[in-house]
Amino acid sequence: MRTRLAPSPTGDLHLGHARAFLAAWCLARSQGGQVLLRIEDLDAPRVVAGAAQRQMADMQWLGLDWDAAPVYQSGRTAYYNQVLAQLAASGHVHACYHSRQDVARAATAPHGLEGVPPYPIALRPNKPLAPADIAQHPEAALRFWVRPGVVGYTDMLQGHQQQDVLAEVGEFVLRRRDGHFAYQLACVADDIAQGITHVVRGADLLHSTPRQLQLWQALGVVPPAFAHVGLVVNAAREKLSKRDAAVTLAELRSQGINPQEIVGWLAASLGYGVAGPITANDLANGFELAPAAALPWRPGTLV
Repeated sequence: MRTRLAPSPTGDLHLGHARAFLAAWCLARSQGGQVLLRIEDLDAPRVVAGAAQRQMADMQWLGLDWDAAPVYQSGRTAYYNQVLAQLAASGHVHACYHSRQDVARAATAPHGLEGVPPYPIALRPNKPLAPADIAQHPEAALRFWVRPGVVGYTDMLQGHQQQDVLAEVGEFVLRRRDGHFAYQLACVADDIAQGITHVVRGADLLHSTPRQLQLWQALGVVPPAFAHVGLVVNAAREKLSKRDAAVTLAELRSQGINPQEIVGWLAASLGYGVAGPITANDLANGFELAPAAALPWRPGTLV
């Protein structure tokens, strides 16, 4: 078994990150498996200087470690270009010069899964790009040639899931117009390169999985198992955000709270009746994904 911890260095880690990372780490360690660390720093304008180092320090303070040097996505452009060429070779890439206004005018559904209209098939060109054609479109967005039909899979925590990617999302971006690769391609490419067998992450990424499954299929690789952990929410039952006070690990640490206390809180939220502090190593002993891990969790008065 091999899992990964994949933070984006856009700020400090909060309890939501910690809950998903702890579940991923304990699942792998309980099976004698490996944990890898990937820094998802593709979105350069949102990257905060020093955030990756602070995140690693917070994870280590919590008791989490990893089995190889961290992989930084910002340094893997050449590899992503190879994966893009593979997708083009199987007829899954096309160039897009349309604006957001073009998409909105052509869309039959006003809102897709991410608050924007699904990219309509009507704007797709007559044929996909061949690998040799990619260099001729440096200023275009490169999109995935989505296959029709419903994508279904069984999540280890959330149960059966299905999505008609073409109808609900449309032709999604692989490489943006600015030349930066999109999350969906980079995520799948790195999971393949790192040999990830189990993806354990927050439920906010549940809707991304069918797109990623289409990418796995197009690349001819068997996908990992997926488990989407319920989010940590505030009093309004909304996902924790920067406006929520005292939720980052750094803030809790500055308050003098012991990391074993935090692991104990998170363990209870994941369905383990831990009465008090516990180390991550002790929690990993016999750890399994419990049904409670699928549910949102509100820390309440703990923070």
